[in-house]
Amino acid sequence: MIKIGMMIGDRYEILEKIGTGGMSDVYKAKCHKLNRFVAVKVLKQEFSENANFVSKFRVEAQAAAGLMHPNIVNVYDVGEENGIYYIVMELVEGITLKKYIERKARLSYKEAVSIAIQVSMGIEAAHNNHIIHRDIKPQNIIISKEGKVKVTDFGIAKAATSNTITSNVMGSVHYTSPEQARGGYSDEKSDIYSMGITMFEMLTGRVPFNGETTVAIAIKHIQEEMPSPQEFVPEIPAGVEQIVLKCCQKSPDRRYQSMAELIDDLKQSLINPDETFVVFHDPDTEAATRFISETDMAQIKKQSEHRDYMDETMRLKSDTEQLVQEEYAEEDYEEEYDPKMEKITTILTVAAGLLICGVIIFFVGKITGVFGFGSNNNETGTTQESMDTTDNEPVEMIAVAGLSVAEAQKTLTRMGIFTELNYVESEAYEQNIVISADVTKGTKIEKGTTVTLTVSAGTEGKEVPNITGLSYEDAANMLAGKGFSVNKTESYSSSVEKGNVISQSPVGGQKAPAGSVITVNVSLGVEDNKVRVPNLMGCSEDEAIAKLIEAGLAVGATTSVYSNEYPEGQVCYQSYSYGSYVEPGTTVEIKVSLGAQAVTYKYNASIEGPTLAEAPDYVTGTTVSVTIVADDGKVLMDTSTTTFPLAANYYGITSSKGTITFTYTVTTESTTTTNEAGETITVPGTTETRTFTRTVEFVQE
Repeated sequence: MIKIGMMIGDRYEILEKIGTGGMSDVYKAKCHKLNRFVAVKVLKQEFSENANFVSKFRVEAQAAAGLMHPNIVNVYDVGEENGIYYIVMELVEGITLKKYIERKARLSYKEAVSIAIQVSMGIEAAHNNHIIHRDIKPQNIIISKEGKVKVTDFGIAKAATSNTITSNVMGSVHYTSPEQARGGYSDEKSDIYSMGITMFEMLTGRVPFNGETTVAIAIKHIQEEMPSPQEFVPEIPAGVEQIVLKCCQKSPDRRYQSMAELIDDLKQSLINPDETFVVFHDPDTEAATRFISETDMAQIKKQSEHRDYMDETMRLKSDTEQLVQEEYAEEDYEEEYDPKMEKITTILTVAAGLLICGVIIFFVGKITGVFGFGSNNNETGTTQESMDTTDNEPVEMIAVAGLSVAEAQKTLTRMGIFTELNYVESEAYEQNIVISADVTKGTKIEKGTTVTLTVSAGTEGKEVPNITGLSYEDAANMLAGKGFSVNKTESYSSSVEKGNVISQSPVGGQKAPAGSVITVNVSLGVEDNKVRVPNLMGCSEDEAIAKLIEAGLAVGATTSVYSNEYPEGQVCYQSYSYGSYVEPGTTVEIKVSLGAQAVTYKYNASIEGPTLAEAPDYVTGTTVSVTIVADDGKVLMDTSTTTFPLAANYYGITSSKGTITFTYTVTTESTTTTNEAGETITVPGTTETRTFTRTVEFVQE
């Protein structure tokens, strides 16, 4: 039984509980041999006598013990003492990424990419050591107070052999890969899928697939098309969105093949976020959507039933919000059938289903010309399906007359064709129905070509005002006043003043339905080769680096200094001032604050016993519990004694004052009396607890 103040392993003093999970509790402790604070994860007492649970608890230590990386919560020690099983880990004071997302609703793409780079570097280190995490999710990513991002909880990780493993375990169902949900092979690319889902949640504040049961969610991962992040947050850059979509491809062969590839694209997205630099691989035998066989369904249900049971057990056993969460879902099953035969049947069924689906989708795509995967938003606010960038063959224009404008745009953008809209009043066509296109059906055109669609404004269209030349603010207000929505794009111009409108689509004078989106192209002014230095002061180190990379500048030396002006972890100096213009690639040095130089105190004293004024009923020799707590909550002493004075010698205290609390018991003797009837009455003695405190001041070191 773990108690505050106890020592385990002859070196780790338990200080306080900082988290709890389904199978274990996490404590802050002090390692007296190395004089540092650590986190100690202790298997709960009710599980310590179960060999299966003990084995699974040890998996985390075995999986992570050899991993030493700045973006991984490092494991220092593992042990067992008097039936207490524990893992000693690096103490990371901060919050989980899940809580961080909940506080901010969603993250900016720069912050999300910066966090994703750090997480990916930690996962890459694990993969390089042939360790697959298998439960990547925001709950298992911690952001420290210093802004460092670390991956934790290798509770269901496995050492990979021959680069793949077979597993009946999947991580949290919202983040699990299709192959994990199917109970098939999982490898490094399964972690890449979960990383993509995590990025989706950072960017949008929600997970892509939800459902009432774990089975329903697992099926969506396997069968439903991945939604576009831009559907929820239109301002997400195209390059960032494509990274997420590539991570979350149904087929592992179509994802990034290593964390190194993902990291390269993430860094590129900070420099050129709106460019479509992501390369999608599209093997003919793979499809974006897979169908589930009866065998697969049985496998999913079997895993999910066990997961539901485990989840319910964890919820009943803990209602404490955790900083370090863990989820152990693996359980051995006694199969009523031959596992080898089940494996062979599953593989043959899945292979046959995939082959049939792939052939059908391939030929449908060939016939219709709409074969493509993924989606992102282009600058005109239309939806553009991502395509294989290596395929530059011309496409054949399709018939669009009679289609809704949304359907026509979606189909054309899947083919790689951009669109502009020209609204006209029409009695023959309903509002928002395409009347014609400026390219006839059957014409061969290059991908990236812009086609103008003439669209019906109905019979009650509103005239679009001419806003070219106006400031963007005036233009947006005018359009809003007329009942139109605004989509802003920007480009350089040598003839239009910065901030003013260069062009609009539809053009002024046309009529468009109320509520239509008017695309406004705003001038950035004359293009200048010099780079404006961003404001780095007050940013975290990671945010500052991201800003410099995005601006096209190089990151120079980073040093740490004390600062009374900026809190710990924030940039307090930059070698080029904010707003100045420098050549592209200029090196900018930054300094990060260590906070105000710390003032520490010491307490060297002999604590005298209770005085008559403090404790009139105290009897010398009585056991007294003595605790000393600094004003910042730090417990300096927690002991019991029968003799005084009591020596106290403490250093490095961060508060100037503290409180000494004395607790002792008082016992009264029993009394015997005789009543008028001659009967003897005995009144038993009582035991009562007494407490009093003293305020003490510490001396500055």
